[in-house]
Amino acid sequence: MEDAPFVAVELDWTGEGKNQVLSFRTNVDQVVTAGPEHPLRVAHDVLTCEPTPYLLVRPGGAAWGIEARINRAVYYELVALGVPEWVGGRHMLGVWSCGRFFALGELPQGND
Repeated sequence: MEDAPFVAVELDWTGEGKNQVLSFRTNVDQVVTAGPEHPLRVAHDVLTCEPTPYLLVRPGGAAWGIEARINRAVYYELVALGVPEWVGGRHMLGVWSCGRFFALGELPQGND
């Protein structure tokens, strides 16, 4: 089922920590850098809790604008780059890009 008009098929990153920059190449060869103008979000299936990550390609239109669904291989790369951070009192695994933290999911208690 197609739920986004684009697919992020490749990830390139430079730097680390808050100085890290994540750039994604889409299936139409457009490169989009995650940051305040192009946030990442992760939706979860109601029944399976399976994560589905997205990158905002263009703002406007629908509630989230025009997005690219991040393919599974690229998502696993993001998880490998993930670092723990406290967000709103919750211990989250996420990634930094252009000075902004994007949560990928909540860490189980005891993973400090």
